[in-house]
Amino acid sequence: MQLIEKTIGQVFDACVAAHPDRECLIYADRNLRFTWCQFDRRVKDMAKGLLALGLKKGDHLGIWATNVPDWLTFMYATAKIGVVLVTVNTNCRTHELEYLVRQSDISTLCLIDGFRDNDYVAMVNELIPELKTCERGSLVSVKFPRLKNIIFIGPQKHRGMFSTPELLLLGQQMDDAVLDGIAKELDTNDVINMQYTSGTTGFPKGVMLTHRNILNNGYWIGECQKFTGQERVCLPVPLFHCFGLVLGIMAILTHGATAVVVEAFDPLLVLASVQKERCTALYGVPTMFIMELNHPMFRMFDTSSLRTGIMAGSPCPVEVMKQVIDEMHCRDITIAYGLTESSPVMTQTRTDDPIEVRVGTVGRELPGIEVSVRDPESGEECPGGVQGELCCRGYNVMKGYYNMPEATARIIDGNGWLHSGDLGVKDADGNYKVTGRIKDMIIRGGENIYPREVEEFLHGMDGVRDVQVAGVPSEKYGEEVGAFIIPKDGVTLADEDVIDYCRGRISKHKIPKYVFFMKEYPMTASGKIQKYKLREMSHALLREKGIEPQ
Repeated sequence: MQLIEKTIGQVFDACVAAHPDRECLIYADRNLRFTWCQFDRRVKDMAKGLLALGLKKGDHLGIWATNVPDWLTFMYATAKIGVVLVTVNTNCRTHELEYLVRQSDISTLCLIDGFRDNDYVAMVNELIPELKTCERGSLVSVKFPRLKNIIFIGPQKHRGMFSTPELLLLGQQMDDAVLDGIAKELDTNDVINMQYTSGTTGFPKGVMLTHRNILNNGYWIGECQKFTGQERVCLPVPLFHCFGLVLGIMAILTHGATAVVVEAFDPLLVLASVQKERCTALYGVPTMFIMELNHPMFRMFDTSSLRTGIMAGSPCPVEVMKQVIDEMHCRDITIAYGLTESSPVMTQTRTDDPIEVRVGTVGRELPGIEVSVRDPESGEECPGGVQGELCCRGYNVMKGYYNMPEATARIIDGNGWLHSGDLGVKDADGNYKVTGRIKDMIIRGGENIYPREVEEFLHGMDGVRDVQVAGVPSEKYGEEVGAFIIPKDGVTLADEDVIDYCRGRISKHKIPKYVFFMKEYPMTASGKIQKYKLREMSHALLREKGIEPQ
């Protein structure tokens, strides 16, 4: 098997040369369109604009934005000049931003005005009061001595900040030949992207990913979906996350296809974009697909152009998968599994896999990646069918955590195996099943309970739209099983209904002790459900029900 041994810039240039007039990037809601040739011009000007600000190979540039059109301009521009793109979670608050900017050694921060109730400009001005008086490009910050430039993504002018039109204008004054010279200095093994772990567990760590990591992972992700240059891929998932950047953009780039981007997830906008642009692929976490399928206007839209796509981020209920195939026409939908540290996908189902494989497993390893189920205690490989920790090694393993060698050594062992922290088994056909997370496990009175098993069971109950199972702290047993359920619209369920559904059908110790009915779950910006927050909320929710936790 031959890997791509090129930089992102080289692959981008090849796309421009091969099909300059093919659409590269589309925003259907505002009819904004770029061909590969048109986008190339903007990317080159942005890259030269960054050079004019003094950025050079190895510098770190942070981007704090939703999926705005220039997000990808910055991504390709930084890749062309060897600047490391540091992606910032759109839900980031002041304390988290302060940590990230300092820990990542960002020299330039690019931002939009804000997202939801987050005012990014106000937060930056709070953290960097010097912005109000400094000359642009000459920032001297007490808190962030490495930070030199702030760029506002848009035409608006803010004190101490450059705007993107100014940056593009600066770039236009410089000859394109400068970029050709820099390209010769870049290597496929250079770190080009840093993503901070989403924070479902533990403290955020900067995952260092190379051109080689993400280009090859993206290529094989696209191959598993049988991508061609004619694909039109609807991306409502965040670009700051591997789901959008690698599964989406890198798969599209390596196949010369078209990205139909949604700035921020909205089920109606997704459905409208699919219909208008005749999208062939759709990405999302299960909760996104659930919201699209359950939207009151769903049947007004024509989704018959869809063929494939990816559902990832969390386990998909069987019923939802069947609906996506039958009602959204995604007959070739795939499931992908991995983590940011593995670039991110290590296993994926294939389009020709039977439905049982696509709903019951996370598929098999991608080409060029070894996957192994290993005993969490001994590190030895487990026999087929025996549960252990899912591990991988290959081209996809991150270069490490930025400035965290000890944390890197804990997750990548001496033999090069990356330890996922997830539990799984390998079946007789070579497909992997994720059975739980080592830290996600509920231990009730010495009994190990894997939430995934209980969740899948409860998804079969009438009236249940979505369910998450998490441990509720208990003085008596250590933990009790809690079921956090979102009922279907118009359905009223009682605690007793859930308990009665379980009796006699699953082991007594797996039956939820507590049932909570929710309108929504606490989530990261990338769509991952934060189970630790459900656990934290549980005692307050019990007291609302008049129950004193035991």
